[in-house]
Amino acid sequence: MADYSTDPLVELKDLSFGYGERRILDGVTLSIPRGKVTALMGASGGGKTTVLRLIGGQYRAQAGQVLLHGAQYGKDVQDMGKANAQALYAARRRMGMLFQFGALFTDLSVFDNVAFPLREHTNLSPALVRDVVLMKLNAVGLRGARDLMPSEVSGGMARRVALARAIALDPELVMYDEPFAGLDPISLGTAARLIRQLNDTMGLTSIVVSHDLEETFHIADKVIVLANGKIAAQGTPQEVRESTDPLVHQFVNALPEGPVRFHYPASSVDADFSMGAGR
Repeated sequence: MADYSTDPLVELKDLSFGYGERRILDGVTLSIPRGKVTALMGASGGGKTTVLRLIGGQYRAQAGQVLLHGAQYGKDVQDMGKANAQALYAARRRMGMLFQFGALFTDLSVFDNVAFPLREHTNLSPALVRDVVLMKLNAVGLRGARDLMPSEVSGGMARRVALARAIALDPELVMYDEPFAGLDPISLGTAARLIRQLNDTMGLTSIVVSHDLEETFHIADKVIVLANGKIAAQGTPQEVRESTDPLVHQFVNALPEGPVRFHYPASSVDADFSMGAGR
């Protein structure tokens, strides 16, 4: 198994989180290797997006730690669960986020969507903001679309605009929440290629939450499968494909039956139908 533990940018240590009585993550320990693309996968409701929110400081863990390391492993370590407002904003300055379906500001142009974080978080002159925005849009192939409104671009283009916005501040860490959802095959392939290329050319660390097995396995260096509040499998894409865990086997082969059942638990068919018209 590949060893990515020597220089993580993010670590979760014995982390637990839930909503009321429902435990989403139960004593999870994992690391996000610096400079790599890590995929978080698993069935819906398994806690993948919750992990992103814990890393971003939107949620606070009920137990355990979320550690964000500095420029070097073990230096300037920030526990996101204990960060005050000032430290939280400083940590988020090191992160970029691509939300599901892009989440563009509908009343701002493509240019102004990408310029938004620069105007909010820097003192760059308008001329420098313009140059940075055009460079980021060029990186995603949309420099020529800068004057369009979100309503005038396709779903795939909107996702690329959102990606340009996510990297506008040159973050160390970029988190992608279902970046391939709802895209046609051409747009999906383009988005996947961009994630890989930008990760490598900009020296990023990327976390991709996705259900698209083929594209995600193609671009990921490390795959972590979450299930039932735990880590069901982790390793290279090939190692996860070869996992003997029944749930992981069901997931990677898209099987309708396995630990995750097609039928929601119910009383027997005979018992239900013998009740006649009653509920």
